[in-house]
Amino acid sequence: MQEGRIDSSDSAYGSVVDSDKCTYDENQTQKTILVGDSGVGKTSLLVQYDQGKFIPGSFTSTVGISFTNKVVDVDNLKVKLQIWDTAGQERFRSVTHAYYRDAQALLLIYDITNKPSFDNIRAWLTEIHEYAQKDVVIMLLGNKSDMAAERVVKTEEGEKLAKECGIPFMETSAKTGVNIELAFHAVAKELKHRATQQPNDPKFKIHEYIDSQKHKSGCCKQA
Repeated sequence: MQEGRIDSSDSAYGSVVDSDKCTYDENQTQKTILVGDSGVGKTSLLVQYDQGKFIPGSFTSTVGISFTNKVVDVDNLKVKLQIWDTAGQERFRSVTHAYYRDAQALLLIYDITNKPSFDNIRAWLTEIHEYAQKDVVIMLLGNKSDMAAERVVKTEEGEKLAKECGIPFMETSAKTGVNIELAFHAVAKELKHRATQQPNDPKFKIHEYIDSQKHKSGCCKQA
């Protein structure tokens, strides 16, 4: 993965635009961090979103932190996401903590075929609440939804945990692309709304937006 890579593509939710052809305030970069246990598919998920492809068996555990930039067109406004892929191993936790502090969004990821990765979500949330900003956007993702035969964490378990924690949830697949674009676009839309909201504007409801888009798409991979 190249640092600062920006691809240009169209999406069902908005456009990912070439940063050389648009202007945006560098100070408005929205730092988005992928967190979760090692092996849950954070790097593969980011590569699928960034490059639109899945490269099986090509990644070793992330060491430290790397990032990718994406500029997303949301309701005719450009949102620059700087997406950070973090190491899930315990020995890198202190490094990860330092990046929580100025993050605008955190995508908390577990592997539906790995129960411990789900059981550890509460520990990750405790760290997030300790080190991140109080108003940080948090989303829970159950990755590897394509591996239904090996599933050990039920969808309902993810839904229940997300509801208890008051955060949006969906299952994703870095292999097929299911819901990955929707996850990032929903985050971008929430961040854009926060940055531009006027006192009398209705509040953007990210849970309702996700539900409406999943219903429209049938949870299929977006072209």
